[in-house]
Amino acid sequence: METTNNKDVTFYHNLGKLFYAIAAADKVVRDEEFSRLQYCVLNYWLEIDDLQDAFGTDAAYLIEIVFEGVEAFNEDPQKMFSDFLDYKDEHPHFFTIEIKNIILQTGWELARSFSGVNKSELIMLGKLELALSV
Repeated sequence: METTNNKDVTFYHNLGKLFYAIAAADKVVRDEEFSRLQYCVLNYWLEIDDLQDAFGTDAAYLIEIVFEGVEAFNEDPQKMFSDFLDYKDEHPHFFTIEIKNIILQTGWELARSFSGVNKSELIMLGKLELALSV
């Protein structure tokens, strides 16, 4: 299921921030959301490519690491979301149909993981779907 071997670790770093932004859209990030992210990384993201981080670990695990660590930086979820969209626009060749579908699937799974999708998450996911459709 390899899509491209031209990605670098910043791709996964930006995904971690995007998924955190979705989870934090309602101002609270719950354990269920992180557990669902771990499931998605294991079942979807590890098979995307064979890129490794500086420690020789599959770079897809950076999604989880960034998701967990970003809270310490107290960054605004809306800014993280905007930063992801900027990254996507600067690197359109990384965003194949397959990658876009996995991003959306992961985002929706995060949003559904605790008490269904709330209004804030729905709005962010709608914007993400629009941004990925171009």
